[in-house]
Amino acid sequence: MDNSTFLIGMGANLNSDVGMPADTLVYALKELSKNGFHIRAVSRFYRSAAFPAGSGPDYVNAVTSVSGNGSAEEVLALCHRIEAGLGRQRESRWASRGVDLDLLAAGERIAPDRATEEHWRRLPLAAQMRDWPAGLILPHPRLAERAFVLIPLAEIAPDWRHPVTGLDVATMAAALPEAEKAALRPFSRPFDREGRLSSTLDGPK
Repeated sequence: MDNSTFLIGMGANLNSDVGMPADTLVYALKELSKNGFHIRAVSRFYRSAAFPAGSGPDYVNAVTSVSGNGSAEEVLALCHRIEAGLGRQRESRWASRGVDLDLLAAGERIAPDRATEEHWRRLPLAAQMRDWPAGLILPHPRLAERAFVLIPLAEIAPDWRHPVTGLDVATMAAALPEAEKAALRPFSRPFDREGRLSSTLDGPK
């Protein structure tokens, strides 16, 4: 996967101006496409429990692969604009939200550098809940810990390999606790694997 292909994690657990969480993710995918990015693949949509436990309603999660001429920084800025357009306010971490778009990876790019990526990836949970990086970290430092990222990612990019650890998605997903994987509940595929909107869910206009 070259550095013009981007993996984006998507989630929502509150209604937004365009509808329920699944509608919001469909809308966000359309916005990525409208802004010049080709939707290469979209995973099924999954339900997952909010983290920390009891902090809010279940999430709807998915992962998409998109390609385009923008930089990772431009893709992240676009994700933030889409979030803002849907009413998201970044007031606290791990709060319930109408939409969350996380840039997971940009091909094999490491940002800002290997040492910084390793620092944030190895951060203990207590520190994760207190601190977060001010700038872009690639790959996303929590990518390998989250079933709601790796399971949908394994559907669309099982061979993508973490440029620092060398582990591919299938291997990272297999290492997750079985209970966490079993807790994910797939419930629809509004897009087919090539990113075409399914006739079974039209989504917001």
